Amino acid sequence: MLSLKHLSKSYVRGKPVLNDISLDIAARGITAIIGPSGTGKSTLIRCINRLVEPSAGAVVLDGEDLVRLPRKALRLARRRIGMVFQEYNLVERLTVMENVLSGRLGYVSAWRAWRRRFPPEDIARAFELLEVVGLSGFAQSRADSLSGGQRQRVGIARAVMQQPAVLLADEPTSSLDPKTSVEIMQLLTDIARDRTIPIVINMHDVELAKRFADRIVGMAGGRVVFDGPPDRLSDDTLKTIYGGEDWLQ
Repeated sequence: MLSLKHLSKSYVRGKPVLNDISLDIAARGITAIIGPSGTGKSTLIRCINRLVEPSAGAVVLDGEDLVRLPRKALRLARRRIGMVFQEYNLVERLTVMENVLSGRLGYVSAWRAWRRRFPPEDIARAFELLEVVGLSGFAQSRADSLSGGQRQRVGIARAVMQQPAVLLADEPTSSLDPKTSVEIMQLLTDIARDRTIPIVINMHDVELAKRFADRIVGMAGGRVVFDGPPDRLSDDTLKTIYGGEDWLQ
């Protein structure tokens, strides 16, 4: 469904951040991308929806190469790619409901978007998603009044409002405490299962990845050095990904 083919990215000529990445993402389940800081995890996630422009290669979603799309076609394609951000990316002065409904901006006219006039079915779906993420009583609360975990739940609901073919999550738990991190990962797992949305997550917490992911992709030096189920992620493999062994103790 989603295929990365020989994907590369260099911000500086001759110094690739991503080096010839090829991956096929299944149509269901959670894929966690792990690796040390600076190895290209966030760049990889952002190349998929072209928030970062790849230097070479292809990103094929349902048979369509997103890298080759002109801007107008890319805007349409992005409706099928939900995104959950590390720092939430909410509009702080708007209500929770308005932030969730912004997930439908790609489906309504510019006039309706400006007036914030959404079809009744979108409003009903937004209320249903607020129930799913545990925020049914916060529809009219301003986003800036919420805790970090609550803001991330709004971000997840907004992404699912797009009815995406795939959902990307860029370090969605890195700003959260351990308990809230587990809750957010469980929520993403439930959404992946119940709505059959494949989720690709870039994350630092190896134990969370092993606990919740169906597949782990380990990166080092801009390359994939491991690709398999969590139970195959040995200490030797982690040394290859992260280097050294003191951090394992």
